[in-house]
Amino acid sequence: MFQDDMKARVGRRGFLKGSALFAATAGLAYALPAQAQEPQQKPAPDAGEKKDEAPKKKPLIDKDGREYRVCDMCGGNMYKQEKTWTCEQCGFSFEE
Repeated sequence: MFQDDMKARVGRRGFLKGSALFAATAGLAYALPAQAQEPQQKPAPDAGEKKDEAPKKKPLIDKDGREYRVCDMCGGNMYKQEKTWTCEQCGFSFEE
């Protein structure tokens, strides 16, 4: 008897709407406590210890003594001609 009353009141659309609302509230209940936590503060660096933010990279030198870079496209050597770096294998180039 109870099942007959439930079938009459809850159709397919009502069931889907109710399950969507339940899923939304469950998702909010899961997400809100994560947002409520305060972010951890990073310890302040000591004033006495100053480190270089970006240490200078040692330039790569080939056997002929020329400076080169590694090509992003193929991994070959790139050499500088005036302001342009050009790959010796694939020809990829860019201006500095």
